[in-house]
Amino acid sequence: MTAMPERTRTDAATTAERPLGDLGRRLADRRAHLGLTRQETAARAGMAPSYLKHLEEHPGAAPNRGTLLSLASVLETTVSELTGGAADRPPGLEQAARTPEFTELGTDECRALLGTHGVGRIAVSTPSAPAVVPVNYSVVDGAIVFRTASGTTPSLASGHQVAFEADRIDDAFSSGWSVLACGPAHTVTDPDETRRLDERAYTAPWAGGHRDLWVRIEPHTITGRRITV
Repeated sequence: MTAMPERTRTDAATTAERPLGDLGRRLADRRAHLGLTRQETAARAGMAPSYLKHLEEHPGAAPNRGTLLSLASVLETTVSELTGGAADRPPGLEQAARTPEFTELGTDECRALLGTHGVGRIAVSTPSAPAVVPVNYSVVDGAIVFRTASGTTPSLASGHQVAFEADRIDDAFSSGWSVLACGPAHTVTDPDETRRLDERAYTAPWAGGHRDLWVRIEPHTITGRRITV
């Protein structure tokens, strides 16, 4: 059987080599995030690319702690993150950086960061109290759009001014960014616009089920901050 060629940076985690286990998924996702090929990652960690391929594609793989430490160092993360030990822990619990630096982000950079993300939180008013809920979202023509179902908490955003937030937190390096967008939300009722969003919005609700109601947020203000060490 002919060996498959090594993936490039742009397709480092394609369906053809989709990892099967949690460890494999985290390894592949992390190196793709850093723009590393499998060969580059293996070389820096001091292992054969075939072994890294085994770790990524076999859910029963059980590397020793030394291997995990090497991979965590190369991938700029922690063993706990790679093995899923921190999966249920909220971000930001690691030790604070000694000399953190806050940077205000410009509007263009905020929009660019929003466009590369896929999960955010929307703050809405409900009959009982304010609520903040996560949604899968896309950015289409500068607007934040997400798909939901009538009667759900996210659908209550329609017709109101809302706040929408997305962020990225790296506990391993006590760094990250957050972007806050505020503006009116409305339900998409035009059939042509609905069809266009079905075609252009790349994400689908993680919750599954029948969710055919599009909500569109037109940001009037977008602000953000980045923390680095």
